[in-house]
Amino acid sequence: MTSETILDHKKKADALLKADADKILKLIKVQMDNLTMPQCPLYEEVLDTQMFGLSREIEFAVRLGLIEESEGKAILAELEKELSILHEASVRK
Repeated sequence: MTSETILDHKKKADALLKADADKILKLIKVQMDNLTMPQCPLYEEVLDTQMFGLSREIEFAVRLGLIEESEGKAILAELEKELSILHEASVRK
């Protein structure tokens, strides 16, 4: 593989992981707006399942050398921050 191909794969992996994190955020937002409150066990189960899945995707990408571990942690940290903001906003309603 050329270095250009490797770089392309790394960019794609980063973009896909960030897109998956965004999908989780949107899913949780829809759930909070329309279905359940953050204290609901269903909400917690969906959130835990989605976060676990994303963390496994990130771990896989790290193991393949497509992203650095620090990048993966940053993706998860940003998602957790956004979810916290969303949660706080829903509690204030």
